Amino acid sequence: MNRTEALRIITDQAASAPLHFAGHVEIGLRIRDALNDPDCHVDAAAKLIQAEPALSAQVVAIANSAAYNTSGRAITDVKTAVSRIGFATLRSLAAAHIVKHLAGVPTNATIKALTDQLWRHTTHVAALCRTIARRVTRQNPESALFIGLVHEVGNFYLLSRAGEFPALIEAQPAQLPDRPAPSFEEEAAATPTHAVGDDPVTLLERELTLTVLRQLQVPAPAIEAVGDYFAGYMELPPSSMADTLLLAESLAPVGSPLSSVVNSDADDPVSIDAAIGDSTLSEILKESAAEVESLAKALGT
Repeated sequence: MNRTEALRIITDQAASAPLHFAGHVEIGLRIRDALNDPDCHVDAAAKLIQAEPALSAQVVAIANSAAYNTSGRAITDVKTAVSRIGFATLRSLAAAHIVKHLAGVPTNATIKALTDQLWRHTTHVAALCRTIARRVTRQNPESALFIGLVHEVGNFYLLSRAGEFPALIEAQPAQLPDRPAPSFEEEAAATPTHAVGDDPVTLLERELTLTVLRQLQVPAPAIEAVGDYFAGYMELPPSSMADTLLLAESLAPVGSPLSSVVNSDADDPVSIDAAIGDSTLSEILKESAAEVESLAKALGT
């Protein structure tokens, strides 16, 4: 059995029966559902978060990151952190908790290395999405953060099944090297050219990802944006949520070890370092570099 055959079996199974989640994923789902209750206030939200130590640490880290700590005043308690970041970001962190633990606790060294790299990739993409949405595409920054955090959910689910289907990872190295830091002057980004088209692997990846997102009850606009992202085409200048995600993917210093969507070695790259307002993309990204790095680090907590 090759990777495509294994991917097809898993995708068919996911589409034909409800997925069952356990452990930290189930905890994350319960927290998400509680946060979606309009009667859930800051005190109740803080208590929910405090019941999950790893999520508590991440919420405080996010609140102290350069992206959210505009006053420069560090905080140490969950309630104040929740008040600072707001419920939209808190829901994104609950989603991140779900996605991060979807692969389970790998015992295989290769699966663990791939899972770790996939999460590092996800955190960098999500942090870039927030900045790009706020300063380039003019999309909702917190929605962009959420989409960045959930867009690899299909691959996390695949890693949870890799023990049953070794073909999913046998062609993958234990850990792909990080990309060199992008030179924003010379190669700010290239238009991704790996479109869905008739490629069976990308079609299956898209179908599986959208199926898992639906089963996790992710809002329809986010699912639509991820679906458009799989098409691999970015408008110039970038303006949509899918463009935001594609641009973040192309700029992330840590590549996805599994995704086939973005081809960073495009034969005919198209520069997108165009004027955006009074600045260029490279200037905006250089100005935001510390904020992006701080947020990515906090998301990886």
